[in-house]
Amino acid sequence: MRIRHLAVLLPLALHHRSRGALLHIETHAADRAVGRAEMAFVPTKRKKNTKSAMRGSNRQQAGSLSADRGISTNSEVELDKATSNENRRQGEARPQEKQPEDEVPKVPTGPGPYFYIGGSNGAGLVSIYCQSRGWQRIYDNRREDYALKWCEIKCRETYYHFKEGEQLLYQIPNNGVLTSKIGLLCCLREQERARKKIGRSSGSRLLKMEEFFPESFRLDLKDERNAFFELCKEEEIWICKPSCSNQGRGIFLLKNPASVNSLQATLRGAEERLPKKRVPHKAPQARIVQRYIHQPLLLEGKKFDVRSYLLIACTAPYVVFFAQGYVRLTCVNYDAASDDLTVHLTNQHVQKKNSLYSQLKDETVWRMEHFNSYVNEKFRKTNGLPKDWVLTVFTKRMQQITLQCFLAAKHKLDRKLGYFDLIGCDFLIDENFKVWLLEMNANPALHTNCKVLKDIIPTVVHESLDLVLEVFKKRLKGQSVLPLEALCHFVLLYHEDAANLGQKQPSKLRTGPCTGQFLRPQTGSTSHFGQSPAKGLENSSKKLGCSRKKGVSLPRKSTNCPNYTARVAHQPSWENPLNRYRARALSRVQKT
Repeated sequence: MRIRHLAVLLPLALHHRSRGALLHIETHAADRAVGRAEMAFVPTKRKKNTKSAMRGSNRQQAGSLSADRGISTNSEVELDKATSNENRRQGEARPQEKQPEDEVPKVPTGPGPYFYIGGSNGAGLVSIYCQSRGWQRIYDNRREDYALKWCEIKCRETYYHFKEGEQLLYQIPNNGVLTSKIGLLCCLREQERARKKIGRSSGSRLLKMEEFFPESFRLDLKDERNAFFELCKEEEIWICKPSCSNQGRGIFLLKNPASVNSLQATLRGAEERLPKKRVPHKAPQARIVQRYIHQPLLLEGKKFDVRSYLLIACTAPYVVFFAQGYVRLTCVNYDAASDDLTVHLTNQHVQKKNSLYSQLKDETVWRMEHFNSYVNEKFRKTNGLPKDWVLTVFTKRMQQITLQCFLAAKHKLDRKLGYFDLIGCDFLIDENFKVWLLEMNANPALHTNCKVLKDIIPTVVHESLDLVLEVFKKRLKGQSVLPLEALCHFVLLYHEDAANLGQKQPSKLRTGPCTGQFLRPQTGSTSHFGQSPAKGLENSSKKLGCSRKKGVSLPRKSTNCPNYTARVAHQPSWENPLNRYRARALSRVQKT
């Protein structure tokens, strides 16, 4: 009888046990998912999490080309929270980088200096550069003892804990005033209004906006939107772009009144659906429309543009450089009437969608020297161009336009000693050899997937870091920035000390002593928290109580964070906001 009872009860027990185990596994998996969302920058260490890490890394690689992320502007070029939802979603789900299954990042045990890389864009080149200097790589985004941090996605805590004059940080936090479509448009309009007030009599060398920038309208402003729809009545081509997107995402052409009317109806419907009361909602993505340059200069029948670089090596004071890049061509011949975006957009991410890309990959990128020789051969005599027009006239024009754009935005950029930025500038030449600026991109693509890029991109990255380090160290020592030993392929565009000789520096700039302590090996192999790097990594998760989900660009200190007081206490005295209140309270007590 007992044997019969056991035969019946044993399967039931095993069944309930398996259900309990399954429930435990599902609960544990959910906990792990929450952990990954809260600590998206910590590399996964278990093989069973490898698939999710690889999915996140694929999303990360898909977003590595240009990331003018998370910033839109109003008339004063401020942060537009509504249009950055998509970018925050991209940032919160991304792991730090993809790691091989059998390779687990090790915590460095040496004295440093340390560097951190978040994302895949240029990661290999930056890592090679830093390791060649004897620096050690760290993999925890929450560590604060880094000498250099290179990140694709801007995080609030990164800028909050940044130590001015002690560390180097890639991407100026509010670079969107220059690199978002609406931000750049607003800056240039403000500059144009100032230029008209001053007039030519002042000897200003500024170009008129219409001389280099296509006619543009903002669709997020009702007056401009209506003005555009009133203007666009004929068979003209316009291009519509999201303000903060990249890689050709969300771009489409308006070729006829029917497509314009369709866009107008869509925008009107979206506006009507918005709730009248102030309740949380997802606002439509901010966009601009630009007049399409429908008669571009062609190379072998193909449309092209030129990628150049603006390097802001230092913001306090400004030290700005320019470098030539390369020519980007389409895979197929140009046809203005085509609906295929690979005919109109030249960036590599779009061209990869063309079926011919794998065969023509190396032909879609030219060196500037190749471009110069082609123009000399095909266009010099017929168009009356001077010899080497590309390397002389065209290059000087690009430098002039790039400098003018920087000057339009420089008073809005956040400035701290240690901030630096590399910005991609895209230029187009029409059939009359007029040079147009299409856009400026934060975090430009640094991939090396073809022969030409394998030579150009490493040079751009390594010389950029050389210049950033040289300028930074000279500023720490109080030395003159010029001459620069690292200057080779870049050209100096703007040096604030030389431009404002004898004038006072802006009052916001820090004038206290800077030591650059994290660029030197740390005594006793300890971090600035007074503990070993391994211990710092182990305990770092206890320091930040704030969620990392709000990956906005501007570093604003919020007293709503539960650990605000604790985190502020770790800051040096010169940037601790609580010290101001303590000083005020003490002065009141002394007066009484």
